[in-house]
Amino acid sequence: MKIVVLCGGLSMERNVSITSGTLICKALRELGHRALLVDMFYGLEDVDTPLEQLFDELPTVVDAHVDSLAPDLEKVRASRKWQSPSLVGKGVFELCALADVVFLGLHGACGEDGRIQAALELMGIPYTGSGCLGSAIAMDKNLTKQLCAAAGVRTPRWQIVYYDEGDTLMQAASIGLPCVVKPVDSGSSIGVAIAHNQQALSDALEVNRPLGRCIVEQYVQGREIDVGVLKGTGLPSIEIRPKHGFYDYFNKYQAGATEEICPSPIEPAIEAELRRVAVKVHNLLGLKTYSRSDYIVDKNGDVYFLEINTLPGMTPTSLMPQEAAAVGIDYKTLCQIIVDDAVKGGRA
Repeated sequence: MKIVVLCGGLSMERNVSITSGTLICKALRELGHRALLVDMFYGLEDVDTPLEQLFDELPTVVDAHVDSLAPDLEKVRASRKWQSPSLVGKGVFELCALADVVFLGLHGACGEDGRIQAALELMGIPYTGSGCLGSAIAMDKNLTKQLCAAAGVRTPRWQIVYYDEGDTLMQAASIGLPCVVKPVDSGSSIGVAIAHNQQALSDALEVNRPLGRCIVEQYVQGREIDVGVLKGTGLPSIEIRPKHGFYDYFNKYQAGATEEICPSPIEPAIEAELRRVAVKVHNLLGLKTYSRSDYIVDKNGDVYFLEINTLPGMTPTSLMPQEAAAVGIDYKTLCQIIVDDAVKGGRA
């Protein structure tokens, strides 16, 4: 098949996405597909070859890795030659229209929030993962938690804080300390902080001020567990044990920074509950093909849902491939399953 792998974009998770996309593209080529890796933001501004010809003369895919720091998006924006307000680079949609399917290797804003999904749907182009509505809801942690709480899914207490509505510390007061401050619609733990005192809470709120709003959430101490869902089935959970601090951007993507144990060394009853909740949340939000959700299991064995990812990372340290491998699904096979489900259609 002719496949366009979209990655990059103008997102704080841009570097993670490029690494995911690179590995996905290589895997698809090894499977015999004519796969092209395209940065959604830069597009094809340096390409002179006729677009159809690109699938016959596949450019070399260069290895990528995730830097320890998040990207400077202003520098990324300034370095694009095509100075357009569009978040989609030159020639991207035209190339996608020539493909049999688009594999979304995007993460965060401009990729996981439903907008690119909606554009591709309007153009009639098959793509991987969940549809535009499920993606948009899942990207918004506040909406996701509202739906999950209403459906009986245990989630930490939370308060959304709006920076244009006065004293942010007063807005956050109902949650108490310690608490977690996080962006409403971002991933990879960018902008996330655990506040144990008022000064730390004030500092964390200030970091997120440019976003206009954030979530302040009850801090639940316990074991951090992630669970993937693949085609309606919960995968073996994976326990995350950072060697220092919490599971922040550095600990997520720097090799050796975190111990990841899959399957989790956890009681069978709790494992069953984790998988049950993961599938419930996946279906509740109308997601498709695959997702990965985050949980805390407290000292009493209670499971707390935190958030969900509709386009889980596919980097060397990513959790979804590790969980799939635990049931005998290697990286290339996982990519093929995702492609096959996209071609079938039937998106929520």
